[in-house]
Amino acid sequence: MKQMDHIGDTNKMVTALQQLIAWGDEKIKTEPMKHLSFAEVIDKAESLLEVEREQIEDAYIMGSYDMASKEFNPSKYYNETYNK
Repeated sequence: MKQMDHIGDTNKMVTALQQLIAWGDEKIKTEPMKHLSFAEVIDKAESLLEVEREQIEDAYIMGSYDMASKEFNPSKYYNETYNK
């Protein structure tokens, strides 16, 4: 199942690491007295590995298209896809 999470009002995708950070920020906001354990953070990071794999595969596919059209620009792809 492809997870397409967004942060805020933007239509940009977020990386798996950005999702992990947003999850941590939300936990702090909703449960300010609770301290996250390292194990909880590792569990969440592991749950995002599939998202990361899909993002890498999508980037590879888009790179193939861009190279074929001679518009290969990794920074442009990242900024258009993930940057706020």
